[in-house]
Amino acid sequence: MAKDNDQKGKDALIGVIDAGTRTVKFCVFQPGHTKEIAEHTVDIATHTPQEGWSEQDPKEILSAVRKCIENVVNQLGDDAKNIITIGITNQRETTILWDKTTGEPLYNAIVWHDIRTDSTVDIILAKVPDNNTNYFKNICGLPISPYFSAFKIKWLMHFVPQVKKAIKAEKCLFGTVDTWILWVSYYQSSMAVI
Repeated sequence: MAKDNDQKGKDALIGVIDAGTRTVKFCVFQPGHTKEIAEHTVDIATHTPQEGWSEQDPKEILSAVRKCIENVVNQLGDDAKNIITIGITNQRETTILWDKTTGEPLYNAIVWHDIRTDSTVDIILAKVPDNNTNYFKNICGLPISPYFSAFKIKWLMHFVPQVKKAIKAEKCLFGTVDTWILWVSYYQSSMAVI
């Protein structure tokens, strides 16, 4: 029995989902090594409906994750069963809101570098001592900036009727890209998602 466990440890593989700003990638490594054993990358589109705005379709991101994993599993064949864990790295403050009963996104993902909330940031900065962008940093870890998800959420609450409706019905969930991927993946078996 101990030999079986030792052998499984030697064959163990680690998967990584890299949901970036321009691409989604899934790659597999052996623990303790940095050389990729298998990988697949898919480009994702960014939409700019207005100057300074940057959005992505959450369903496209999820579809790209699934395509990448499927491709890598096919590359690995029987060795795919040796993947013991999967980590996720992502775009950090890219913001997604979705309906918790359907899993459907309520709007496109607002990408981390989107600046549509500049005017909101200016209003907030005018109210803090010395227009100090770091005024709340010791509380939340981030400067007052359009980068911060809270301002994106405020914009979505104000301008997107579906978001207002979902909040009123207590069905609105928020997350960054990693949260979206995990939530949909976990709940997809019990919902009609995507």
